[in-house]
Amino acid sequence: MKSVATVLYSDMRYRGEFFAAFEGLSRGDLCVVRSDRGVDLGRIVSGVDVRPDDAESAGLGEIVRKATPEDISRHQPLGVKGQSEAFRFCVDRIVVHNLPMKLVGVEHVFGGGKIVFYYLSDARVDFRGLVRDLAQRFHARIEMKQIGVRDEAKLLGTVNSCGRELCCRSFLKTFAPVTMKMAKNQKSTLDPSKISGRCGRLMCCLRYEDDTYTELKKDLPRKGCTVCTSCGDGKVVDHEVLKQNVVVELENGSRVSVPFGEVKVTGK
Repeated sequence: MKSVATVLYSDMRYRGEFFAAFEGLSRGDLCVVRSDRGVDLGRIVSGVDVRPDDAESAGLGEIVRKATPEDISRHQPLGVKGQSEAFRFCVDRIVVHNLPMKLVGVEHVFGGGKIVFYYLSDARVDFRGLVRDLAQRFHARIEMKQIGVRDEAKLLGTVNSCGRELCCRSFLKTFAPVTMKMAKNQKSTLDPSKISGRCGRLMCCLRYEDDTYTELKKDLPRKGCTVCTSCGDGKVVDHEVLKQNVVVELENGSRVSVPFGEVKVTGK
């Protein structure tokens, strides 16, 4: 039998499905995993599924072992102070080399052989001189990884205006497109300050209920059509989608909210 679980790893909070050729794992366990970027320390964030040995494992990473105290001590050899110093040193060298980039974070990969520097840039950056300086200073393999503003929020963010941890930090694996049409579909305010997340882009949560709103609006009479209601005849001027009500402006100019089932369309 083998175990399969979702593992959270890296400062970028990558998530993936991993298998182990042994049992005894549970949610919350720290473990050493082999991912597409090498060996990492991760944490199991799901229930553990036990499957037969011949079950398909293609596309899964591997859980090598449960983390030992030695593994945990090796995870961040720079330490918090060391990471801060590495960050400052890199920023200083960016200034010296006059590079068009913004350093966002530093991660010392498990085992100590590689340090990843995350940065933002709108232009192509020739950082060969910077990499040489960093390699000489830290005696490690250096990786410069360009990220976007949504990745920056994922790396540095904490909570959003709703009071909950950022979705990108807590459970999102990929960033699906979010459009202004989705905000309009939900009748959200179009004030950018109220519908933008920590990254400055439209909030990911606008996408979650879009399909539901689209489905609920599908059968509602369109705005502008004439209808007959128990309150009189009038014209549809708005919808209360979640309540499944239709707002009708009557012939006398007053407006009423009528359940969809009590409205009869009489003209387009």
